[in-house]
Amino acid sequence: MAPDTGPPDAALGLTALEEQVRRDLGFLSYPFKPWLPERTVGGPYDVVIVGAGQAGISIAAGLKRDKVDNILVIDRASYGQEGPWVTFARMLTLRSPKYLTGPDWGVPSLTVRAWYEAQHGRAAWDAMEKIPNRMWQDYLLWLRRVLALPVENDCRLDEIAPDSDGFRLTVSRTGGTAEIAARKVVLCTGIEGAGRWHVPDRIRDALPKDRYDHASAPDIDFARFKGRRLAVLGAGASAFDQAATALEAGAASVHLFTRRHDLHKVQPYKHLEKAGFLRGFAALPDLWRWRFMDHILTLREPAPKETVERTARHPGFRLVTGAPWENLTLKEDGIRIGTPKGTFTADHVICGTGFVIDLSLRPELQILHPHIATWADRFPPPAGEENGMLAAYPYLGPGFEFQEREEGVMPCLRNLHLFTFGATLSQGFSGGGMNGLKFALPRLIDGIVCGLYGAEVERHYRELLDYRVEEFSMDSIEVV
Repeated sequence: MAPDTGPPDAALGLTALEEQVRRDLGFLSYPFKPWLPERTVGGPYDVVIVGAGQAGISIAAGLKRDKVDNILVIDRASYGQEGPWVTFARMLTLRSPKYLTGPDWGVPSLTVRAWYEAQHGRAAWDAMEKIPNRMWQDYLLWLRRVLALPVENDCRLDEIAPDSDGFRLTVSRTGGTAEIAARKVVLCTGIEGAGRWHVPDRIRDALPKDRYDHASAPDIDFARFKGRRLAVLGAGASAFDQAATALEAGAASVHLFTRRHDLHKVQPYKHLEKAGFLRGFAALPDLWRWRFMDHILTLREPAPKETVERTARHPGFRLVTGAPWENLTLKEDGIRIGTPKGTFTADHVICGTGFVIDLSLRPELQILHPHIATWADRFPPPAGEENGMLAAYPYLGPGFEFQEREEGVMPCLRNLHLFTFGATLSQGFSGGGMNGLKFALPRLIDGIVCGLYGAEVERHYRELLDYRVEEFSMDSIEVV
């Protein structure tokens, strides 16, 4: 192995890497023939991907490798603000190990390691524990540029409606509303993309909106908590991130409340980082998919060690266990929070209370959601294994496509694919994080490509019958 001579010139390193990317993709270009018909101007896109975060970028890259070029990726955020990494992800680094792959599609020159080493050298990569959020965002933007992916920012999806050739998407752009036609649509709309972030009714009912936030809010001004008292509800990783960020901004105190008597410290995802589970989960019978996810999702994901340590180092931090919020009142001296451990007073509340899966809450699905099958429609769990939370998850097909609740009523649903956390029960670790991306992406691309081909199978068959390209000429051959 060649010795590491230190960090290269960043610009020259990236230039050389991008040339290597072009070479590698050229070597891997088979099959290279276009197979979809050219669309007229204004005609439908073959695929519209909603969301330009790590999932949307990865899907667009995979489709282009399969010569599905008539695609568009839209994102409601402005350039550089896509996904959570520089908005509401308030951890300092990704929670995933730096060795996970996925957006690179198995091309070494497209990996985050190759991108990082081209600018900083191998020694710097070896020394880095986990990837900083901003760095991950920069990497995704580099992928988008080097792969020439068609992304439109500041474009929010408002509604999906059935159309004669797929779907009609109503979107809001800077200049107003518009309609986009698409044969297939992939929803990569983040963790809350199959429901919404959850704020308990008790908090909504007791407090004005300026006295509480959800951890997912991108515009929390933590500087205003300097010298103030903050209460955080929840004990997952995101709740700890809010507490640490507030304390680093000068909060006088932060009390973090959990109804559990002991923090959950076991991370089952690490146990399941195995090709057998990551590749094979989606093929399991319904009963086993239900049982695996009933265990995993009921446990909740614990905060990483470095996140807990980041918070605990501050003298103003207190963890209050066995303390569900029994009552909440707003008084002159602050917010009174009644718990079995006593009454606490805070100036502001942040909810680290996660999200709920409920397709009826998605504004873009108001026309379609009554026709979408959930697990409650397809799978009756054995007695004693009921779980209302799981029952609300959409029941997806093998290519992440929605299924009809009543067959034949809304057949276009097979052309609408969900690649968010809402796919977890049907497809395992996939659109909700990094650990299953490498294994889930090919299944999604297979579903999209097979659907596009099958929808026009008669045309493809006619083209085969009409194919007349001769392999050689008879002009120089004497035939007797």
